Amino acid sequence: MKRTTAWAMYDWANSTYATTVMAGFFPVFFKQYWASGLTVNESTFWLGVANSVAAVLMAMMAPVLGAIADQGGLKKRILLQFMTLGVVTTAALFWVARGEWAWAAAIYALSALGFSGANTFYDSLLIDVAEHKHLDRVSSLGYGLGYIGGGLLFAANVLMTLHPDWFGLAGKADAVRWSFMSVAIWWAVFTIPLGLYVHERNEAKRVHLGASIRGGFRQLVASFHQVRRYRMAFLFLLGYFFYIDGVGTVAHMAVDFGLSLGFHAGVLMTALLLTQFVAFPAAIAMGYVGERIGTRPTILFCIGGYVLACVGGYHMRVENDFYMLAGLIGLVMGGVQALSRSMFARLIPPGYAGEFFGFYNMLGKFAAIVGPALMGVTSWATGDARLSILSIVPLFVIGALLLLRVRENDPPVNAA
Repeated sequence: MKRTTAWAMYDWANSTYATTVMAGFFPVFFKQYWASGLTVNESTFWLGVANSVAAVLMAMMAPVLGAIADQGGLKKRILLQFMTLGVVTTAALFWVARGEWAWAAAIYALSALGFSGANTFYDSLLIDVAEHKHLDRVSSLGYGLGYIGGGLLFAANVLMTLHPDWFGLAGKADAVRWSFMSVAIWWAVFTIPLGLYVHERNEAKRVHLGASIRGGFRQLVASFHQVRRYRMAFLFLLGYFFYIDGVGTVAHMAVDFGLSLGFHAGVLMTALLLTQFVAFPAAIAMGYVGERIGTRPTILFCIGGYVLACVGGYHMRVENDFYMLAGLIGLVMGGVQALSRSMFARLIPPGYAGEFFGFYNMLGKFAAIVGPALMGVTSWATGDARLSILSIVPLFVIGALLLLRVRENDPPVNAA
């Protein structure tokens, strides 16, 4: 119990980066403070470059690093190294002065790389801390703690920016800078339990780093040739690519969609907090539901919730509609992410967790590529922003149909 809780606490630790930095303050602060001397289009371009560089680097590195970690029992060690990179660079944002947009973009790209890199190995440690029959429950516990931890600090950071005088701060800009520092401290402190109590099953057989690298590359080359032969894992990854792109699109485009319909930014921020706090108990509950009725049916239920939210988005008219949809997304968001992770853990062959979760996270990094393009093209072609939200429904449908072909109870063996 101690090691599963310590593992799940890392979600509590790093989710503050996803909420306060990635989704909350960095995009706005970059435009209004660091890049105040650039045009709107220029600041958008450089922010996009920073995000893209970090995403592409991590997508390319994840399977390689995972294969190396599998060889040497180095998953926790590499996780902590990426975490340190993320914490240090997030804290460094505190000292970036107004107008220094190039430094802000570069440091942010490194922090995002640290965040994403650590997540690859955090996910792969799931099979080291949880018994096979409890994968759903433990994975859901992680996501649940992540939502509540990220939501709590984000709420405190929002309060700091609304009332900086309450905290003895000079103004809103000072409050945002201290928000970045608070994320770094929170992230570092709550990673300590993982460092102390989580151990890999093959940690005692750890080999030299050089041998791990050589063995990792050999394993990766072999895996690229064989990945289709692990049929259920391959089918799952294919379906996951589609429906997680829909999930990512909703997360990335919800604020823009709300603004295009004329909702006030304050409403959108409140809805974001609502989603976080609904997602906490919902993610944990979905873990128990998955153990009771099956992981795949529960994921399909969550996908159905996203389809319903898209249809509801088309008919949305007033602020209460937006809050209701935010609650619905919170209900299914944690479930679809947590149970996808635990279902995939059951499908991978023994000894390949780091590498296969590298592929899994690589697809996660490429999420929200197809969906936003569909929304943009639909909105441009029809002149109706409401229709754009319906354009991503096929992503969920295709993903669900592919998931239906995955036999969850098949052993993860080579089909050759």
